Amino acid sequence: MAAPTTEELKLELDTFDIACEDDAVLDKMLEQCLCHRIQAEDIVCEWVAFSTTKGLLKLTLNNLETFEYEVLNKKPKGLSKKNKFNVTKDMHSIQDLIKAEEEEEDLLDSYSTPAKGSQKRALTTPEQPRSKRGGMWAPSPTQILSPASFSPSATPSQKYSLRGGRGEVVATFGAVQGPRWAGKGQTTVRVKLLEGHEDSLTSSYKYMFQRLRDVRSVLTEKIESLGEELRTHFNIEEFSPVSLPAQDTVAVLGQVCCDSNGKLNAHSVLLEASQEQGARQVPVDLSELRDYSLFPGQVVIMEGMNTSGSRFVASKLYEGVPLPFISAPELKQEVDEVSEPVMVLLACGPYTPSDTLTYEPLIDLLGVINKDHPDVCILMGPFVDSKHEQIEKAQVTETFETMFSRCVGSIVDGTRGTGCKLVFVPSQRDAHHHYVYPQPPFTLPDLKKDDVQRVTLVPDPCTLLIGGVTFGLTSTDILFHMGAEEINSATGSDRFSRIMKHMLTQRSYYPLYPPAEEVSMDYEKFQQYGQMPLTPDVLIVPSELRYFIKDVIGCVCVNPGRLTKGQVGGTYGRLLLQQNPAHVQGGRVSPCLAGQLVKI
Repeated sequence: MAAPTTEELKLELDTFDIACEDDAVLDKMLEQCLCHRIQAEDIVCEWVAFSTTKGLLKLTLNNLETFEYEVLNKKPKGLSKKNKFNVTKDMHSIQDLIKAEEEEEDLLDSYSTPAKGSQKRALTTPEQPRSKRGGMWAPSPTQILSPASFSPSATPSQKYSLRGGRGEVVATFGAVQGPRWAGKGQTTVRVKLLEGHEDSLTSSYKYMFQRLRDVRSVLTEKIESLGEELRTHFNIEEFSPVSLPAQDTVAVLGQVCCDSNGKLNAHSVLLEASQEQGARQVPVDLSELRDYSLFPGQVVIMEGMNTSGSRFVASKLYEGVPLPFISAPELKQEVDEVSEPVMVLLACGPYTPSDTLTYEPLIDLLGVINKDHPDVCILMGPFVDSKHEQIEKAQVTETFETMFSRCVGSIVDGTRGTGCKLVFVPSQRDAHHHYVYPQPPFTLPDLKKDDVQRVTLVPDPCTLLIGGVTFGLTSTDILFHMGAEEINSATGSDRFSRIMKHMLTQRSYYPLYPPAEEVSMDYEKFQQYGQMPLTPDVLIVPSELRYFIKDVIGCVCVNPGRLTKGQVGGTYGRLLLQQNPAHVQGGRVSPCLAGQLVKI
């Protein structure tokens, strides 16, 4: 049986009066013939049947992908053993042939006793793979993430499979290098936590035992330490107690809070002083402030008058200053003098549509990784989403831990051939993991020895060094939580930029106090692990709110969105970074060369 050709496909399409002038479409159909080992006549007949049931679809690349997913992937391979070596080979067909050969060998072994001295058994140990040829290719993620393994009645999501705009770039940053994004799978790129091992939250801890006075101590220390930084930066001589009557303009330090359990507004603002300043609260009149942006928990300095001691009339606001970026001497220890740009892929769960547990978006993402070969992939939870309807109702056949192990195992196995480093960040929505913030990293006891150097497990939040570029990461939706509480009087300003600036100037991954109801905060650990040690070069804050990528006071802030939005596909991000960013006299150059947010 000879391999099909483009001319044969054209002839068969003409038989059904299907016009196709796009060579890319014909190439795609030819590729499907080779991968699924079917002839031109058969694939055209299958396409006609499929397009007719869908309302006479046009022959386009997007429709061909849907056709392959819904029809071709569900059919058995159409090639018999006697003629399977007569087909033109590509990567997929060779991989399938190798797998078929090994399955045949295993079947024969099960019916026979190995001869004395046979090496068959030795080839099946974990240290020595069963076949040198088979080790060249990664397992198919479609096989590992089988729908039946997660739900007894799992079916592909119709809305997800029929989505449009696949691969569409929806947001950009900087100058895109070349016509196509692709990394080089640089295994030499270093990925590590910025904090030393002894200072990192790398193991679980006891929580729900904190005392109120300990929480108060943490908040007081935050006010005093930030206040001292602000006083030095703005050259303020001293602070006055917030409730002390004063006929002259004074400077007061405190934390913004609300006078009730409702949402903060311009008439409910209180300023709470630290223990050193009496720990009193005073209402604040904002009528004389022209521009302000405030949220509960924000540490600020206000100038104004408090003639009666019962109400502070603010006339000037000092909001905060960011920490410095990483210094050039520290970078020299992390990167070589001459190094290639690094491509980083960013994705945030959930990795399944809301109406099924088939993990189709994750399978598509693994396809992107295998095609583009990013150097580093940062994958943020939830991986087993506690808000998924089937998980909430326990309509699954396995434990949450088993589901997670299968999901992460498929990612590790499915990307092994790319050489990319993997970074896994937990989420409080992960049903199997600790429900606390800061959150300890995942544990993968079954991780193979060959994958240990390629996989990095980090807590939420954390600060990473990737090729000398600092990344701030938190999977908690701080954008949504702060956006619901922030008030401002600035006209024409961007809410996302304001919130990002607040995080950087308050030097915290979660500066909101009190936290949202869904956030289980442990303040003793938060004091150690929830603060920014420096201003990151890139800050990743995935959110339910609209995706964006923008520069905020020198930091590239990215909300890559979620990989799925309900029953439809979402977005993921990719960045191109310079490993040894230039430092010029009197300033710095951002290491982020370009960035894109792309529809899955």
